[in-house]
Amino acid sequence: MSASQNSKGLNIFKSEDRVNKIRSALDKRQPDFSLVLENINDPHNLSAVLRSCDAVGILEVCLLYHSGQKIPRISATSSATASKWMYIRKFDNIQSCYDYLHSSGKKILTTQLSKDAKSLYEIDFTEPVALVFGNEHSGVSEEAWKQSDGNFIIPQVGMTQSLNISVAAAVSVFEAFRQKSAAGHYSESRLSAEAYKQVFEDWQLIKYRQ
Repeated sequence: MSASQNSKGLNIFKSEDRVNKIRSALDKRQPDFSLVLENINDPHNLSAVLRSCDAVGILEVCLLYHSGQKIPRISATSSATASKWMYIRKFDNIQSCYDYLHSSGKKILTTQLSKDAKSLYEIDFTEPVALVFGNEHSGVSEEAWKQSDGNFIIPQVGMTQSLNISVAAAVSVFEAFRQKSAAGHYSESRLSAEAYKQVFEDWQLIKYRQ
């Protein structure tokens, strides 16, 4: 029997590599940073945003679908696998979603072109924050905007002044990544011991191909 196999012929090193990879990613998950996706229509956009979220260590994404709109099936592409490594919370009304986020101390900011909107680069991402991105055509709903704690825009100098939802989300989460990296938020685990144990156990059950 090979030294790399146990009595059942399973590759021990592969198992150890998987555990190490899980711990490495889990050590960098950011429980104080969330995204809310409101009534996103295109499953490809939804998948792309989730992949960006996974890339910067977001642990939780809220899918907010109300007013009769249904959650689309996540695109069956490689980007769809990112959703397995995050907690996807589903809400059918704005109040319950916002109450949930506020209960964990997060400030809720919507992407809305308003007079009081601040620049993305003025947001302090070292504090608990949840960013809300709206529908591809109508944007963030008026109710979601009015109930939020503030608004932000991504500064642009072009003629159209608009970005695809997946691009806007990617720009935003990587600005958060930049700030949080500089503040040392990725240097050690930011999860409580209890939360770390729970997520680790959940992730071990996920089917994963290296």
